[in-house]
Amino acid sequence: MDKNILKEYRLWMEKVPGMGILDEDVINELKNMDEKQMEDAFYRELTFGTGGLRGIIGAGTNRMNIYTVAKASQGLANYIIKHFSEEERRVAVSYDSRIKSDIFARIASEVFAANGIKIHIYSELMPTPCLSFAVRKLKCSAGIMITASHNPSKYNGYKVYGPDGCQITTEAAKEIFGEIERIDLFNGIKSVDFHRGMLAGDIQYISEEVYTDFVEHVKKESVLKEEINKDVSIIYSPLNGTGLKPVLRTLKEAGYTNITVVKEQEQPDGHFPTCPYPNPEVKEAMSLGIEYAKRYQADLVLATDPDCDRVGIAVRNDGGSYVLLSANETGLLLLDYICSQRQKNGTMPEDPIMMKTIVTTDMAERIAGHYGVKTINVLTGFKFIGEQIGRLESIGKKDSYIFGFEESYGYLSGSYVRDKDGVNGAFLICEMFAYYKSNRMSLLEKLDKLYNEYGYYMNTLHSYEFEGSAGFLKMQEIMKSLRKRTEEIAGRKVMSCLDYLKGLDGLPKSDVLKYLLEGNCSVVVRPSGTEPKLKIYISVSAKNRAEAECIEESMIKYIEDFLNN
Repeated sequence: MDKNILKEYRLWMEKVPGMGILDEDVINELKNMDEKQMEDAFYRELTFGTGGLRGIIGAGTNRMNIYTVAKASQGLANYIIKHFSEEERRVAVSYDSRIKSDIFARIASEVFAANGIKIHIYSELMPTPCLSFAVRKLKCSAGIMITASHNPSKYNGYKVYGPDGCQITTEAAKEIFGEIERIDLFNGIKSVDFHRGMLAGDIQYISEEVYTDFVEHVKKESVLKEEINKDVSIIYSPLNGTGLKPVLRTLKEAGYTNITVVKEQEQPDGHFPTCPYPNPEVKEAMSLGIEYAKRYQADLVLATDPDCDRVGIAVRNDGGSYVLLSANETGLLLLDYICSQRQKNGTMPEDPIMMKTIVTTDMAERIAGHYGVKTINVLTGFKFIGEQIGRLESIGKKDSYIFGFEESYGYLSGSYVRDKDGVNGAFLICEMFAYYKSNRMSLLEKLDKLYNEYGYYMNTLHSYEFEGSAGFLKMQEIMKSLRKRTEEIAGRKVMSCLDYLKGLDGLPKSDVLKYLLEGNCSVVVRPSGTEPKLKIYISVSAKNRAEAECIEESMIKYIEDFLNN
């Protein structure tokens, strides 16, 4: 075994039991580690990036535990002290239903408070968008959300937000990581007891008024100006996460009262017993909700992920079966609904703007263009949409933003938060569904109508694994080779190649290529930032589904032949 790994393990065995903050689970795991477990737990430290930390819960430097959370919090505290005055040093804290999320939130709060930073923490678990909202509402210099989003139950994470309510920039992440690296885990962390911090006024709970204000902002995103029948039968699942209270409250206050909650997935539970992968993108996570829908003959199935920033839906077709809609399909429907209602009601801003990520369906740009709405394309990740909203706000054009979405089930129609919002998404989806049902049209019929008008679009994602250092080098070589091949793909002429490594359109440099092909087709290639995978997004425009499938199949064959050579 590597000597450094063994040295680090022995240091933890010696120091952890004597620390002021204790986790018996960590101590017991350390005592029972075999060599393989030891190596995996200590071969590196968790990487801190623009998404903060994310990893498996457990003992070691490569794990999410109270010690790695405390160290990250001390690093963030040092960063805040360097960049903000005493009066500005405030941090908002929230957490989801995951294992140890509440503990990690308290530990982080204790570290911040000991460093002279005022803490505003929710008294109970709250969604990621509520954290983004609180950061801006309470004028905080930063925010943290304890969550691993939609990952399996063995994971947890630590997401960091800037004063604008967006996830931190690449530059800020790099500087914070530098601060974290300089900290001695066993001697360099300040901490104060949570209750003492409360008594001293350094830690305080976020008021109910802030939460209510968030709900009111969501409800204001309605684009309807007419009465509709809101008695639609809805099945909702929070997937054992944070969405239960805010989603139900928002929908019921807006007039949607015929809601049945999936009991097995109703209460917060970080083990996610009925959905091991609690992601509404995944069919298995939606299956129990669909069973409920069949039982109750419901019209619509909604599910939000554990931190309630994503929402997935299923709708009933003419045959009585339930069809899962992709994020691209739901996003297209929402975009057209918002644009058509704003146009109809005279509420379209003077210079309307829609935003999407570069891997989200190109059909959105055609719909937006139909309504005279400008499209801004950003890099993968909703934080880039949040940053663009902030730029509009800085020039007095915040109201120009009308909608943004991404292919991974994230939607946002307002500027009150700067991250995707599952509460907002669920609210708009229900309004849109009820509106079309009142006009005797289903969402599937409306989607077909859009395809007839703009052409059929198929969007698929294909991932290819490249394990280890050799795999990493292979991916780099593939990207280099692709940058030299820009004439045609699968017999289709490349009209233009967008290389984001050069920093296009004012966006940060990123190792992403997007080929715009003849016939309104496109291919995006990017190495994953969190996994040893090359991700390829294909968008095909065709007359119908059968033709689209044929084109997509030829593209995949071309790409796989290229990867294997």
